[in-house]
Amino acid sequence: MTAAPPSRLPIRGADRRPARVRPYSLTGGRTSFPQVLLVETFVATLDPTPRSGDRMPELPAIVEVCRRMRTIAEIAALLQLPLGVVRVLVSDLADQGRIRVYGTGHGAGRPDRALLERVLSGLRRL
Repeated sequence: MTAAPPSRLPIRGADRRPARVRPYSLTGGRTSFPQVLLVETFVATLDPTPRSGDRMPELPAIVEVCRRMRTIAEIAALLQLPLGVVRVLVSDLADQGRIRVYGTGHGAGRPDRALLERVLSGLRRL
């Protein structure tokens, strides 16, 4: 997993610089969400059509990044956004029908061995 080039960051304002705003302003102060969104939860774009009503550039950026199935942690890393902000925004997008939440790939109890092996493999590559 590599960091995204600056061009993939959400853009704010006329100076075309990457967004650097307080996390609570992106979520309207919200910290809770109805879906179970763990760091390893998979999500993917359902409706890639840009919406003119998007008030924040982070929403279309998340939709774009999720054209390929991603985890919440990957989205946060690629867009350089706080994990809590990504969880709230992904929840909003899921409520709008633009993102589908697939879950973690394992049920309650012990985590899936394949998931643990992928995490271990990724850690070794660092």
